[in-house]
Order: sequence, then structure tokens, then C-alpha cells
Amino acid sequence: MKKFLLFVITGVVFLFGSQVFADEQQEALKFFKSYVNAANNYSPEIIQMYSPEARIIRQVVKPDGGLVDVETDMDTYISQMRLGQKGAKLRKYKNTYTDIKAAKIENGYKISSLRQPAGEKYKLKTYMIVQKQPSGKWLITEEMMQTKVQTFLKYAKK
Repeated sequence: MKKFLLFVITGVVFLFGSQVFADEQQEALKFFKSYVNAANNYSPEIIQMYSPEARIIRQVVKPDGGLVDVETDMDTYISQMRLGQKGAKLRKYKNTYTDIKAAKIENGYKISSLRQPAGEKYKLKTYMIVQKQPSGKWLITEEMMQTKVQTFLKYAKK
């Protein structure tokens, strides 16, 4: 009888635990979709979607296929984003994201996808780590996007 009760209790805990995990994963994906919408509509609210201490990585894809990681701080990233938004808005530039996957990790959810820049045929890897705050708000704590824009290389640490 004890074994049966233990089996039932374990099953119930597993079912409810799985449901919480699934619900939270869907919230993380919903947050990602709201990020894409805000980015593609040049919304100023996108800045509020990042943790002030977020790790920002641009992985430059060199013409020879080599990869160079270029990291920046949030203050620099925000000022670059504001400048870039102006030109992007004029050109009606948007990114399309496909193959979107969310995986539970120790400090939140890692959402990976392929990003296709407007007017291009190629797709680039991207991921972000999102974390639910005690307030219930989701924030990006880490972001990596591949880019073919070679000017980022001047910011690479040698």
C-alpha cells in the first residue's frame, strides 16, 4: 500500500510539475514573439525587455566562414540600437525568425532560432536567454546574434 501511495504521489507531482514547466515555456516563447514584434516595429519598449546587465554578443561571420564573437555592454548596445533603428525604419527593415525552440536551462529558458535579415536568402543563428523575474516580468539576460556585418570586427577584443 505504501508503495502504491508513493507511486501515485510521485505521478501527481510529476504531472503538475510538467504542467508548470510547459506553461512557463509557453510564456517564454510568447515573450520572444513580443520581442520580435517590438523589434520589427521599432518600438522603444524593446529596451525595457533587456536586463540592465544583459550579456550581448554579436558573432561576426567572416567571408571565409570564420566566427568572431564581439561582446558589448548594455549602454553601448542601447545607443547602437537607437541609431540603427532610425535607418532600419526608413528602409522598413525586418527580420524573420524560423526554427524557434525553447529549452529550460538552469537560469531560465534558452530560445534559439534562425534569423533571416530582410532581403537576404541566408539565415543566421541566434539565441537569447530569458529569465522570469520575481515580479513576473520576463527579461533578456543574454543574447547572441550572428551577423555578416564586418564593421563589428573593429569592436572585437584582440
